[in-house]
Amino acid sequence: MDTRVKICGLTRPEDVAAVAKAGAHYAGFVFFEKSPRHVSVETARALALDAPVGLAKVALVVNATDADLDAIVEAVPLDMLQLHGAESPERVSGIRARYGLPVMKAVGVADAGDMAQIGLYEEVADQLLIDAKPPTGAELPGGNGLAFDWRLLSGRKYWRKPWMLAGGLTPENVRQAVQMTGARQVDVSSGVEARAGVKDAARIAAFVAALR
Repeated sequence: MDTRVKICGLTRPEDVAAVAKAGAHYAGFVFFEKSPRHVSVETARALALDAPVGLAKVALVVNATDADLDAIVEAVPLDMLQLHGAESPERVSGIRARYGLPVMKAVGVADAGDMAQIGLYEEVADQLLIDAKPPTGAELPGGNGLAFDWRLLSGRKYWRKPWMLAGGLTPENVRQAVQMTGARQVDVSSGVEARAGVKDAARIAAFVAALR
């Protein structure tokens, strides 16, 4: 499979097992209390320890303090930190230096005017996550099931760093999204759920299979 898959917002052991069985590459754990996919440090630790070797474990945080990150990194065996808030390029650089883990920075896109900031984060992050910008007033910075106009990425010169497409992806549309954008990595959360915070093993398998 040419396209690498991240399944985010895992909350149960059976979700992690389904992700691994389907052949996804990344498992994401959400540390944001307003999210229905939020897990405690203790739960994330148990899930991460139970994950098979080779499945990269990613912690999604939103404007986390050093104290928050210290608690997560000390307890949970992680392979990457995903910053999904309003972290500045300086903050991204500082987190990367402090923890010695690869950092992926999420950038919200609604229109062409949002594309310029991607280059700023490319200088300091190890990976980029290009996501749909949440609606004004939304409590969640991601996981809203919204897509942006993929034509904004079609035919453009891409970034030097690895990047991941997110926002409104489902088993039904992910192949089209990849064809339109040239994405080599994709991220999904709500698109493979039975209900918010509860993953559907069949939809996870279908999502990964759509990219084979």
